[in-house]
Amino acid sequence: MKFKAILFTVAVSASSLAFAQETKKFGPPAGNALVGDVYGGGVASNVESKAISVDKLSKKLKKDKKVENVAVKGKVTDVCDKKGCWLTIQTEDNSQFFVKMKDYAFFVPTALKGKTVVLDGTAERKITSVDEQKHYAEDAKKPQSEIDAIKTPKEEIRFVANGIKVVN
Repeated sequence: MKFKAILFTVAVSASSLAFAQETKKFGPPAGNALVGDVYGGGVASNVESKAISVDKLSKKLKKDKKVENVAVKGKVTDVCDKKGCWLTIQTEDNSQFFVKMKDYAFFVPTALKGKTVVLDGTAERKITSVDEQKHYAEDAKKPQSEIDAIKTPKEEIRFVANGIKVVN
C-alpha cells in the first residue's frame, strides 16, 4: 500500500511539472531598431531602392484598391506595446496608416517608434470595423474615453508587411 501511495505522489508531481504553464509575460522583441536592422523576410536592396513615398502609395490606392509587391518608405509613429505585432506609419496629412505582419510571422520592437523604415508587402484601402479599431486602440493603451469615442467604421490604408528594414 505504501508503494502505491509513493507511486501516486511521484506521478502527480511529475504531471504537475509537465503541465505547468510558463508565466513569463510576452512582449515585443528586444532591440534598438538600428539602421540596417531587418524584421520578417527582409527587404532586398533592389526593392529598397524602388521604395515609394506614403503620398505616392495613397495616390496609387485611389486608382486601385490593392497594390501588391510594393515597397514604401515612411516614419513609424506607433508600435503595438503588447507584442510588436503591428505598427503605424505617418502619412503626408499627419494621419497614419496601419501595418500588420504577414501571417503574424514576426514582430518588431517598440524602439521602432520614430524610425524611418522601408516596408515590403501589399497595400489596400479597407474598411476597418468599430470593434477592430477599438481592439487596436486598447493595444496602443489609448485612454478609455478615446476608445469609447470610436463609433463608426473607417476607410483606411492597410499594409501587410513581408519584411521591414530600418533605414534612418
